Amino acid sequence: MKFTKMHGAGNDFVLLNGLKQKIDDYGKLALKACDRHFSVGGDGIMVVEESSVADVKMIYFNSDGSKGEMCGNGIRCFSKFVYDEKIVNKEIFTVETLAGIKTIWLEVEKDQVKSIKVNMGKPIFDPKDIPVICDDEKVIEKTIEIDGKEIIFSSVLVGVPHTVIFVDDINVIDINQLGCEIEKKSIFPKKTNVNFVEIKNRNSIAVYTWERGAGRTLACGTGCCSSVVLGNVLNKLEDKVKVQAEGGILEVEVKDELEIFMKGEATTICVGEFIDF
Repeated sequence: MKFTKMHGAGNDFVLLNGLKQKIDDYGKLALKACDRHFSVGGDGIMVVEESSVADVKMIYFNSDGSKGEMCGNGIRCFSKFVYDEKIVNKEIFTVETLAGIKTIWLEVEKDQVKSIKVNMGKPIFDPKDIPVICDDEKVIEKTIEIDGKEIIFSSVLVGVPHTVIFVDDINVIDINQLGCEIEKKSIFPKKTNVNFVEIKNRNSIAVYTWERGAGRTLACGTGCCSSVVLGNVLNKLEDKVKVQAEGGILEVEVKDELEIFMKGEATTICVGEFIDF
């Protein structure tokens, strides 16, 4: 089985052309392929499939083998992959995901993809849809207790559930310990991604992420989008924001009715073939 490994802002993935080769259990393959010691390594795998409602379909699995609805950095890698492999032969196209159909714009120079913009859609604030166990209409600036300390958080659904915590100094936060504990709190029935956000100014933030099903990652596209839209709603951020993740920079813009657009690069690392899967 042939594969391509790519990354978007340090968020790395194994991509497979499911139009040419299929297996029965991609979750099992994700567990094996994403192991960083005994296999290729990655934060997840993505599979190309045919779509009846869009130009192409993206199937995503986290590194723990669980199926994910969407992945922001992943869909940029996926978009470059299907263009490079000539699966899609246009610079504006649509991708079907479990979180809906996403429109893609490629910036191409001399047949090389330089950057990818994605319409990430509108955020969903209803606690039942995120989901979060909460009696209010929105999960905005609520408190949760971790190790005897109260933490202020907000949650939103941007493809997948995200919890955002604004901090004064991101470098003194134990991302792994707090992220792991918050991800599995009982108020999040389907678990949650956790984003720690330091505001540099109204047009610039830093975001460190603990991802549901993957752990600490160098970037999370949907998490960056969630952080910007919640910062915008709370009047902490402007409409267009540069986001510094641990592995790279993204641009996120919030337009009319909170429609979110994400722009960033995607890089091919290597290609190869699984001998035993």
